[in-house]
Amino acid sequence: MEFNFDKNLNFSTEMTVSSSDTANSYGSGNLDVYATPAMTALMENAAMNCVQQKLPDGFTTVGFELSVKHMKATPIGVKVRAEALLEKTEGKKLFFKVEAFDDLGKIGEGTHIRYIVNSEDFVKKTVR
Repeated sequence: MEFNFDKNLNFSTEMTVSSSDTANSYGSGNLDVYATPAMTALMENAAMNCVQQKLPDGFTTVGFELSVKHMKATPIGVKVRAEALLEKTEGKKLFFKVEAFDDLGKIGEGTHIRYIVNSEDFVKKTVR
């Protein structure tokens, strides 16, 4: 099956940082600031949603590789936004530029690779 996407397809998603989104809550640190795992999840969500509406029924994408820098702390109560830009495709392999921002500017950046999969077939392969 062939998948075609518009050049520079992008998607943005946002949320407000709560106590459950902190490094202390995730166990990735001991401070009550926006956790790196929470930021990367928001980035992955933006990338997933960037292409989901363009896929045929029964298909989705799964994360394969993520390389990010979390450059700035964000406190509880501040709105954060993740943006994903589809930069290129190689068959079922999708390459994204991802960035995250808060009210004061960029807090993270990186790259993300996702693969297009048949949802049912993928889940069947996980059953042991």
